[in-house]
Amino acid sequence: MPPAKRVKSSAAARKNAAAAAARPADDVDGEGEFASLARQHWLKTTKRTTKVKVKNDVLKREIWDALEKDNFPLKSLLALEGLQTLESYLWPGYGEGSSNYHVLLIVLIVNAKRRERLESWDLFSDRPADFSDLFRRALSMTLDSTLSWTIRTNVLLFIIYAFQSLDCAIVRKECAPLVSISIWHNLFTEEKRDKLLNSNAQLRKAWRASAKRYDAADDPMKARLRFERSWLYSSVLDFLTLLYSDSGKKDHVLYCERFLEFLIDLQSQLPTRRYVNSLLKDLNVISALSLSPVFNDEGSSLLRDLGALLSHYTHFTVDDQTGVQHTREQAYERHCADLARLQRTALRHFKDKLTVLALSNYGSIDKRGELEGLLEPLTDAEIVQLCGFLGFRTTYPESAKLAVDRKFLTEVLLSTFERRKTFQETARNLSVLPTEETLFESGLRRTDHYDGSRPLALPKLNLQYLSVGDFLWRSLVLYRCESFYGIRQDIEDVLARLKPETRRSGETGFAGFSKMALQIEKPTILEIVPAQVGSDVPSTVRAEVAIDLRKLSDHVRREWESLRPDDVLFLLAVDASKAKKVANGGGPLSEAEKLGLITVRAAEVIQSLDDKGRAIRNAQAYFDGQNRGNTRKIQLRLDAKAYKDDTESRRNVYDSINLIVRRSGRENNFKPVLESVKDLALSDVPLAPWLHEVFLGYGDPAGASYKQLSNRIKKIDYRDTFLNWQHLIESLPGKIIEPGDDASGSFGAPYVLENAERPVEETTTKPSKKRRRDAEPALIAEIETLKISTYKPPNNGPYPIDAPKLNGVRFTPTQIDAIISGAQPGLTIVVGPPGTGKTDVATQVINNIYHNFPEQRTLLIAHSNQALNQLFAKIVALDIDERHLLRLGHGEEDLETEGSFSKHGRVESFLENRDRYLQEVNRLAASMGAPGAHGNSAETAGYFNAVYVEPAWAKFSEVIKTENITPEETVKAFPFHYYFLDAPQPLFAPDAERDTVLETANGCYRHISKIFSELADVLPFEILRRDRDKANYLLTNEARIIAMTSTHAAMRRKEISSLGFHYDNVVMEEAAQITEIENFIPLAMQKPKDGQSPLQRVVLCGDHYQNSPVVQSMAFRHYANLEQSLFSRLVRLGVPTINLDQQGRARPSIADLYRWRYPHLGDLPHTHTQKEFLTANAGFKFDYQFINVPDYKGKGETEPTPHFIQNLGEAEYAVAIYQYMRLLGYPASKISILATYAGQRALIKDVLAHRCAKSPIFGLPRIVTTVDKYQGEQNDYIILSLTRSSRVGYLRDIRRLTVALSRARLGLYILGRRDVFEGCYELREAFNLLLQRPDKLSLVTGELWPSERDLSEEAGKVVPGETVMEGVEHIGQYVYEMTNTRIKQLREEGGVPAEAAVAVPAQIEEDVLEEVADDDEGEEHEEVARVEGFEAEED
Repeated sequence: MPPAKRVKSSAAARKNAAAAAARPADDVDGEGEFASLARQHWLKTTKRTTKVKVKNDVLKREIWDALEKDNFPLKSLLALEGLQTLESYLWPGYGEGSSNYHVLLIVLIVNAKRRERLESWDLFSDRPADFSDLFRRALSMTLDSTLSWTIRTNVLLFIIYAFQSLDCAIVRKECAPLVSISIWHNLFTEEKRDKLLNSNAQLRKAWRASAKRYDAADDPMKARLRFERSWLYSSVLDFLTLLYSDSGKKDHVLYCERFLEFLIDLQSQLPTRRYVNSLLKDLNVISALSLSPVFNDEGSSLLRDLGALLSHYTHFTVDDQTGVQHTREQAYERHCADLARLQRTALRHFKDKLTVLALSNYGSIDKRGELEGLLEPLTDAEIVQLCGFLGFRTTYPESAKLAVDRKFLTEVLLSTFERRKTFQETARNLSVLPTEETLFESGLRRTDHYDGSRPLALPKLNLQYLSVGDFLWRSLVLYRCESFYGIRQDIEDVLARLKPETRRSGETGFAGFSKMALQIEKPTILEIVPAQVGSDVPSTVRAEVAIDLRKLSDHVRREWESLRPDDVLFLLAVDASKAKKVANGGGPLSEAEKLGLITVRAAEVIQSLDDKGRAIRNAQAYFDGQNRGNTRKIQLRLDAKAYKDDTESRRNVYDSINLIVRRSGRENNFKPVLESVKDLALSDVPLAPWLHEVFLGYGDPAGASYKQLSNRIKKIDYRDTFLNWQHLIESLPGKIIEPGDDASGSFGAPYVLENAERPVEETTTKPSKKRRRDAEPALIAEIETLKISTYKPPNNGPYPIDAPKLNGVRFTPTQIDAIISGAQPGLTIVVGPPGTGKTDVATQVINNIYHNFPEQRTLLIAHSNQALNQLFAKIVALDIDERHLLRLGHGEEDLETEGSFSKHGRVESFLENRDRYLQEVNRLAASMGAPGAHGNSAETAGYFNAVYVEPAWAKFSEVIKTENITPEETVKAFPFHYYFLDAPQPLFAPDAERDTVLETANGCYRHISKIFSELADVLPFEILRRDRDKANYLLTNEARIIAMTSTHAAMRRKEISSLGFHYDNVVMEEAAQITEIENFIPLAMQKPKDGQSPLQRVVLCGDHYQNSPVVQSMAFRHYANLEQSLFSRLVRLGVPTINLDQQGRARPSIADLYRWRYPHLGDLPHTHTQKEFLTANAGFKFDYQFINVPDYKGKGETEPTPHFIQNLGEAEYAVAIYQYMRLLGYPASKISILATYAGQRALIKDVLAHRCAKSPIFGLPRIVTTVDKYQGEQNDYIILSLTRSSRVGYLRDIRRLTVALSRARLGLYILGRRDVFEGCYELREAFNLLLQRPDKLSLVTGELWPSERDLSEEAGKVVPGETVMEGVEHIGQYVYEMTNTRIKQLREEGGVPAEAAVAVPAQIEEDVLEEVADDDEGEEHEEVARVEGFEAEED
């Protein structure tokens, strides 16, 4: 081995590491004016022992004035946030005497953290009294007219964030009084308030309680209560005043937008809406808003869109008190009741002038124009009187400066009594296929450059929903917008690559190229099928386009020829001469509009035809054939609604279409998913009653757990869950274990657990009916008592194949808790940290359900095909009959099992089993001497069983009933001796007792019975002729465990539901990685029975501390919270979870890097005893290490294309470490290289291709991928590149850091820029551990893999052969010399050719970087960047 520099002593290394760790502010984000201030006042190197003292002059002069001068720029606020100003200075130094500037700076930095999606409320939890004071002062500032509207907007934003965090106890405590029933003190009249209070007995009770609380308070508390009940009222009046002010300044409009966002948030959740809705209606906010000058200003389109969203929620058809959603019929009845009240009032008080109104039918007076005309006879004073009689507010405080004139009051009347569309009617009119109008509408275009500075007119996925219908409506709107956003991005990318230009002839040509688009002639309309009854849209519009493939490369041509039926294509009309150069209002132009995009129409593929007009059935076979031509015709199904609109408006758009665009398959499944969500929104698909309230976020969070349900099952057979009695006792701590009545001591498995409930002693005090949110649910009994019984498993036959497959996992107590809960009815949420075996838990839950409830069916859902296949492979290994397993979707081909579990594969398997079992029937018939062709079919086999087998067994059964029959006589009477001659002999032991003989005989008969049972199941497949019918029968009748991805469930919901498919249980793996609508759809894939969902169990397994669902657009991800999963929302709501607490994946030292994220996470015993966990990694001093990588060749991170971030130094270092490991003998399959960005992944792959791919010494690692893509995977050794050298980037989301640190089992080597990551507050726990070790790679010479060196014995000692790598060049040269030595050795042994060359690892050429950026038009990498979401986008 080549010589290397040795470390003088490990003590010196530790000293250097400690000194480096004590420099948190030497190089921090925001170096400059604020960084020097931080070092001077709060980021001091000495340990702080006294309380922080904040100097007001420093706050005002050095921080506040600097921020105010530039109007509080986000960059400066983020610099302050990165300097830990809030955590180390502002909050520790806050007190009652703090200045307003102090409060405002806290507010501003909390807002900045929120925009970066960083948690902040936990910081305040240790001082709730001070937080309450801070919050109260912030509320006062929103009403302080001496402050600028910019400052008030920022404070309002702080309040908005607080109301979005009601799961945090200290925040909820401050927010709840602001929207309590006491705000009804501000209603216009007492009569109106009394009417509301009388509508519900609970309201009157709450009102009395509020009054009692006020009366019992002292003077300071009374003042506080008066402020709380008037704050919202005063804020609304300030908002209305601003709306009607003469000034339309930008900061005024921004405040109005934020205030509307605040009102929308209040109205969209029942706990905040309950009393607020009545107040807002009383104040006529919607009417006042619609008439205001600011609202009607030309530049206030966002304000108008927000107003429409507020109106939607204000008039949403739900009971504000009970939360019951009104049906369409109920909503119309309520509307008619309001109209009747108007007519009665008109007839009673204005009979002469409003007779027509009073006597008209409802349909003629619930339209704005007609009602306005009927009210014209009234004078201004009479309009005021009419509003007064109807209970409407007719006066406002003078401070509001709101003119209550005839126009205003008329608008109030019209707004109240006009008939509005329900959300179902709105959803019905939403098209799931885009046009140029929907792709480029202003609301969607605002999401392009969303940065958090302004709100968006989008519904949000909140902590709670008004109703299931409300959730589905929000999901439909958001998923549709997000899908259209992705489509528009793809179309813009295609046009940018094609470079449209105007040719001399005046026609549009394309100077560039894109593999995703082809130039075409106009489509030919083939057929227009008339509309169906009840519809005005053609049922089908068929068209045909011709495409020319001759200029395409083979792989691009193959992609075009592989188009499948129902794939969505996009027909574009592009006119380069009409390319727009400037925007005529409505925001900046998109790239597509600049390039002359005129029309977009979507179409679905019906079939592809070759150049001779013949349908192409098998694209692969056609492509491989010899006679394929260069032209294709594609028959399409056009968007019928768009075609109808085009025809009615006399727009001849199809003649100008000149381009056809496709998208990759994994992105292009938007249409079936949208149709599924839309169908659900339009239907009344119910949730299971036990799950309904918990799903919406109301009631008792523990209400759906099995301990709270009345149908709890008392006795369950847990079969092989417990390995032995000792395991049983260890697994049930805190419970009383009693052997059953027929046993007195311990006994072996299997175990049946029966819950022996003991009556709870009656309490003398009357319990409070009010449920505290943080209170634990009442237990059934103080200590749970379990009766344990057993049984002898039945003998299933004499052959080895008849023996059951048994579980060998020794489950931990928390895993047992999860398995017990999963077997019971209700909701089970399993939080599984990395390596804690949540997949094993889910598998055992399914196994227990399968055997205990043979009539029930289970739906198995996972986010990815990979996770589903891992889970399915474990299920196959258990004692579950393969004929009851079914795997739907395209990932089945990657399933590493012997059998095929797809629909087609299962049908084939049934038919193959049929042939095998029919041979057995023939053999059985021959052994019994039964003449005839009994094995011809399943039907004839059934006759044979009824005529020969069952009578023979019945005769034997009669014989053995005889008293005093001997074992020998029993054996002699057994009728199937000859059939079982091929079984392990002797079939009956010579000296066996009678019971043993009978058990063997019964086992033999069970073996025979299974043959005929299987053939009875095959019989329908003999009768059914079409493959589709066979597959559908398999799904609806035969399969008991049906597995599919969440995406497949969303795409095929309607088709599966229409077959009459029913199931009882849902088990969801990776539930925290699935969007909430994809979580919901598997719960609603069947038609209700008797008006209710038959669903009995829902088991969600996941980890909300790891990555959330990937969403492309930051606007939908951050503002609309589309990345929210049902799993994470239920955890936030306080639904009971079972937290697995012992990991068995990684060395305990590596697990320490992420253990701080999981309270009580321990290690399984084998991680402390097995050799692989105790032995050092060959060639490395440490099992994990952070390696500082400075600039390489004068460069750190680079960005050759937007969001495509690379770091050549780290890429070289990662590959050098990999080469070093391979030279020491590490198997390539045990090494994975991870990067945090897609650009870095591509660069590492290119360096590997340059260095290792063709080398017989190195080869390629198991995988090179991104952190996000590797979630759920693991490997022994991980090399991780953090990539960033300028700022932390999205790794500040500690969920991603948790994933990155938890993939390695035995070795983790992290490459990054120390001065960027060590000062990050969110990452401090992990980096405090990482940086306790030297930040230069420490190697150990003279070792080969596997090492025999004991890791524990050398802690803190110098290791013989210890070597330090000084940088990229050093390790590159070191590996280069090792490689030469190895090649020389192999040449001498004849292992490699003499001319084999060696690439110098540290000398990669710059052109590799250019190749990465420019490869394949950059299209592949940009496509990956969009798909991977977080990996591609930067905050």
